[in-house]
Amino acid sequence: MSPSGHDTKKQLDYMERDKIILVGNPNVGKSVIFGLLTGKYVTVSNYPGTTVEVSRAFSRFGGKKKYLVIDTPGTNSLIPQSEDERVTRDILLDENAQMVVQVADSKNLRRGLSISIQLSEMEIPFVLDINMIDEAMSRGINVDTKKLGQILGTEVIPTVATRREGISGIIKGISNPAKPKITVDYGDKLESGIKQIQGLFPEKISRLIAIMLLEGEHGIDEWSSIRYGKEAIERVSAIRSSIQSMSPTPLSYLINKRRMAKVDEIMKEVQTKDERARDHNIAQTFGRLSMHPVWGIPILLAVLYITYKIVGEFGAGTCVDFMENIVFGEYINPFLTRVVHSVTDNTLIRDFLIGEYGIFTMAFTYAIAIVLPIVGFFFLIFGLMEDSGYMPRLAIMVNRIFRIIGLNGTAVLPMVLGLGCATMATLTARILPSKKERIIITLLLALAVPCSAQLGVIFGGTSTISPWATIIWATVIIFVILVVGFFSSIVIPGKKSDFILETPPIRIPKVSNIIIKTFARIEWYLKEAVPLFMLGTIILFTLDKLGALTLIQDLAAPVVVNLLGLPKDIAGAFVMGFLRRDYAAVLVVKGGNLDPIQMLVALVTITLFVPCIANMLIMIKERGIRTASLIVSFIFVFAFLFGGLFNLLLRALKVSL
Repeated sequence: MSPSGHDTKKQLDYMERDKIILVGNPNVGKSVIFGLLTGKYVTVSNYPGTTVEVSRAFSRFGGKKKYLVIDTPGTNSLIPQSEDERVTRDILLDENAQMVVQVADSKNLRRGLSISIQLSEMEIPFVLDINMIDEAMSRGINVDTKKLGQILGTEVIPTVATRREGISGIIKGISNPAKPKITVDYGDKLESGIKQIQGLFPEKISRLIAIMLLEGEHGIDEWSSIRYGKEAIERVSAIRSSIQSMSPTPLSYLINKRRMAKVDEIMKEVQTKDERARDHNIAQTFGRLSMHPVWGIPILLAVLYITYKIVGEFGAGTCVDFMENIVFGEYINPFLTRVVHSVTDNTLIRDFLIGEYGIFTMAFTYAIAIVLPIVGFFFLIFGLMEDSGYMPRLAIMVNRIFRIIGLNGTAVLPMVLGLGCATMATLTARILPSKKERIIITLLLALAVPCSAQLGVIFGGTSTISPWATIIWATVIIFVILVVGFFSSIVIPGKKSDFILETPPIRIPKVSNIIIKTFARIEWYLKEAVPLFMLGTIILFTLDKLGALTLIQDLAAPVVVNLLGLPKDIAGAFVMGFLRRDYAAVLVVKGGNLDPIQMLVALVTITLFVPCIANMLIMIKERGIRTASLIVSFIFVFAFLFGGLFNLLLRALKVSL
């Protein structure tokens, strides 16, 4: 059977199977439950390639009936405020699931019960998994699961997913699903609108869909218009306007207020808290200090310093030097060169494989010897910060600063990763909740966040001038990030997302879990990025053979000389910067014949210059060719104009370095 036939059969298999959908807030252990139910491992975080993308796997639950289990992105509401939440909502509407397994954090049950009520309004049978019950008990939080089950009308299972406790209860609940019975009275006016909307459609729609339509959520209007026609949606709009005219408060606010009041009513009945059980151990003390407005700062600086020493110096320095110069430089590339020479005499083929822009000598060397050690160690450090519970605290600490540039604390991950490799950092922008924020972080990474290799060369170059040169360079780059980020948050359309983040307890990470997740992410990197390095190398090879690289260098020379006040031969550094950013910095530092001001101007401009080709290809893949082209065009113009103004300012002030 052909591959396409196989894929078609697989899609039909997906459609025909009974489906179980996993739903829950972010960071509640949903992906661990998915792994235990299906035997398929998914990294335990909202990280690219995991729960941000929908995972599917079959499971027989002990050899019985075969189910298709679908793991959805973490969501705080089925009435979406982000793309991830919209994906979850659409899966629940479109997949015709037989039942849902909702995973909730027992320490923050209130957030979970909001989703429970919405699932009940959607009229889908579900099992409620109250996960991390051990951590709740250690904090003195007790949940009466039996009483909660009676109130909701569904099975409630306490679990500790990391220890596999309670999984058999979930499987038992799946085999005997029950439709929930919990309801919320939204008041006469809103209830009247809900009933009117339900009566508009020829087939019965769930109460939640009617509520979404009454609120005026844009996505549900589109969904309903496709299925029931525009005329029905126009009638819905008329009902919505009529109900809204009776109240100055938005209907969505009134509905959510009533729903959360019901949640609070349930919480009073099923949850008790013993404040005396609060454990003042070292881990919890560290957890509190790490979010303190004063003591959190030195902890943050220490963590970032350790991260940079391990990722930036050991990973990008020692390991990259060993892999590039020893493993590839002395063994792999010489061996491949001998093999290629023995196989073919064709000069073009040899250049394509082992030349200056060769698949082996550039693409694989770049991807495996240079970038892999950096991202590998970053994945390791990130896994440690994630499993220890520090990552959410890091995001909280930087949230206030990031708000200035239109982002929230979640953006600290791609920013820190950008100091290792901007290419991989651009991929991690998927974790940001809104399109606006993903565009802003992509722009800032491409514009002003130097990779560790480039940063090392720049610091080496400025240190040969004076300590003030390093301080001026760093101040200028931070200034650019803040100013461009601030104005881009105004210019780029879209809304800022709310910063809602659960802070898990500080705990000692499990070594086995860290190793598994690190290798899973490295596998993802190899599949995601290596093909793009190959494509970039092929593009450069083609441009080189056509003489276009030399032409580009000649065209750039007048701008470099007249605007930046640099020697003509430095134009080559900007061309090489498109290939690899640290190459450009090396050519500036070692190019010679530059006075201190020229050196500083060149290094600032090189830092702000267009991203390397690998990063640009990732930008195209993630943001689309139109957005990526606009970003690169802006950076190209901005870097030279800013570099020229910086040159004029230094010389006008007669800065002495």
